[in-house]
Amino acid sequence: MYILKTKNLRKEVNGETLFENVSIEIKKGEHVALYGRNGVGKTTLIKGLLGRLSFEHGDIHVEVPKEEWGLLEQSPDVSKRMTTKEFILNVFPSWFELKEKVEYYQNKLHENDSNREEVWKLYEKNFEKFLELGGYDIELVGERALLQTGIDSTVWDVPFHQLSGGQKTKVQMAKLLIKEPKFILMDEPTNHLDKETMEWLEGWLNNYDGAVLFVSHDRYFLDKTAHSIYELTTQGCKLYPGGYTSFKEQKEIEYKTQEKNYQKYKKKKQELEATIRRYQQWFQKAHTAAGTDDFLRAKANKNVSRFKAKESELDRLEKEGAKKPKQDKGLNMTLNSSGFSARTLLQIQDLSFSYKEKELFGDVSFSINREDRIAVIGPNGVGKSTLLKLLINRMDPKEGVIKRNPQTRIGYFDQELAVLNKEETLLESLLSLPEMTQTEARTILGSFMFKRDAVFKKIADLSMGEKCRAAFLKLYFSEANLLVLDEPTNYLDIDTRETVEDVLQSYPGAIICVSHDRYFIKKVANRILFIDGKQIVDYRGSYPDFVDHLKNKVDSGKKQWMKNEREKLEFRLVELMTMDESSILEHSTYWDEIKETKLRIEQLKE
Repeated sequence: MYILKTKNLRKEVNGETLFENVSIEIKKGEHVALYGRNGVGKTTLIKGLLGRLSFEHGDIHVEVPKEEWGLLEQSPDVSKRMTTKEFILNVFPSWFELKEKVEYYQNKLHENDSNREEVWKLYEKNFEKFLELGGYDIELVGERALLQTGIDSTVWDVPFHQLSGGQKTKVQMAKLLIKEPKFILMDEPTNHLDKETMEWLEGWLNNYDGAVLFVSHDRYFLDKTAHSIYELTTQGCKLYPGGYTSFKEQKEIEYKTQEKNYQKYKKKKQELEATIRRYQQWFQKAHTAAGTDDFLRAKANKNVSRFKAKESELDRLEKEGAKKPKQDKGLNMTLNSSGFSARTLLQIQDLSFSYKEKELFGDVSFSINREDRIAVIGPNGVGKSTLLKLLINRMDPKEGVIKRNPQTRIGYFDQELAVLNKEETLLESLLSLPEMTQTEARTILGSFMFKRDAVFKKIADLSMGEKCRAAFLKLYFSEANLLVLDEPTNYLDIDTRETVEDVLQSYPGAIICVSHDRYFIKKVANRILFIDGKQIVDYRGSYPDFVDHLKNKVDSGKKQWMKNEREKLEFRLVELMTMDESSILEHSTYWDEIKETKLRIEQLKE
């Protein structure tokens, strides 16, 4: 059974075709990824399927009503007054509406109102309906889902719009846990997520038996969760079974087959054209030699059928044709490093840093050497970006010393892209460099995929992917021997990410980077700095080796930790339940702590 079926969708933007001939079929239980370059219209297609914008042409058929779809999007449109907990409980609209009525009448009962008896009746009536729909137990369902996705009670009453990108994604995931929809649309679900949450989402999706259509640039995620991939282009879309690795292999075979057929076609065409030319030359010579002699002219015309047959064969070949396979021109850059003779670029000794009384890490020591390709990893909020800012003197440590070799030249890529002058155009940003000509500037911009009128765009008006390319343009001129990169592949499509990876692999200097892109880390890093609590674990080896090392370490201690943690919580619960009345009154969050302790015990049992 098809959950979603589209036929020949076409979308235009400002009178120009964004995409056309888009036909998609998603069956029950299928997990399908939507792949394509930035700007091809992936998010636009998702919005169109949701009914938020219209298509110029095409049909959409759905088996599951749109209001029953699950949705995980990059920027949910939510009232600024709505708290995180209200956002998730809004999945039960009737219950949510009754809860608001119950709370309204509760507040009215505390007022000195002449209609108190009537208010009481209304309160009782709505409270009965509220209990029929699950009452306060529904709140426990929401709270359990929030805890399961890593959102603790400290942010439940925080307005949803104030959450970080990662937190917003986790809260939307919690909403999906409760709703259990038959069909889910996801737009970049792994953006801003740390490794642990990404792995949790992968596990959950692999156990989810509904249908999913999602957009993602995370190649690990695509390999782990996608049953098939639709590649979206301007001309339409094509289905490829399997995850990202399978997709790449199929595309490579497709390209080689097209190239082989094109070369075969070209060779055959050249052979036929050469044969036809020979026949033409022969006829011309034969007729000239025959003059007016009818016998000799008739003899010369005997081979005319062969000549015509070759012309017909060429005509058929050209009609059937074989197009030369296209390779999209992507990012074309190199990164050079200034000479460096010493072994060590930076030496970090006994480094400590605190933020608002919270110590992020303490007594950290390590060095960065010429051959290092270091990836800094760890959960969100542990101080990965902060560590990079300390290394480049953007922030000062609480304690410790960072020694920089006098020959060290640093190139910094900031995930906030603050290094860019947003008031300049792209062309102006290059023409301000010494001895830069307009021709040279436009050639360089072209190699970074900024062509024609795009060079006159203000940096402030660029998309996030374009701003990332502009930031790499800064690195191109830096001649740094140490690159400090904070989320360098955010907002880049997969093709551009792979170009960046190739460039960094051939870069002769040292690299230290923060990234959530596991595929990127696997290709680039030869050393891992893992921020674990307040300490930094320095692992010399590849990312896959580190993951195996960490898994073995975690598995051995996990069961014992869970047992110890559960026993501590059970002891605390007994303490709470046996408190005397005066202690309870002094404990302002008594009932909240009981509820949260019970939920945490339940989680550890699972």
